[in-house]
Amino acid sequence: MRSCSMFLAALMVATPALAKDRTGYTAIAAGNLSQAEATLSAERAIFPRRPEVLLNLAAVYARTDRVAQARTLYNDVLASEPVSLDLANGGATSSHEVAQRGLARLSTTVASR
Repeated sequence: MRSCSMFLAALMVATPALAKDRTGYTAIAAGNLSQAEATLSAERAIFPRRPEVLLNLAAVYARTDRVAQARTLYNDVLASEPVSLDLANGGATSSHEVAQRGLARLSTTVASR
């Protein structure tokens, strides 16, 4: 599970500095998954299709052993148009790439149990 956490941290979706807390980034980075989930759930109620919200909520679900819910959110992102996302490490990638990697990690985690 440690490699999964490191992977998720590397793929944490970043947004402009003022909006980071709205995507749960700060709480996830601090390891406060319950706060991240509360923030992301509130944002999802307002922006139900925002990929950075769905991806970060999927990451929280994956890290809290809710694989089915994480898989659903990753698939929701894949069902929408891909968007370019800035990553916390300064790189960029598509929302589909993050979702595909997240799904792959879920499969690896389940298979290793």
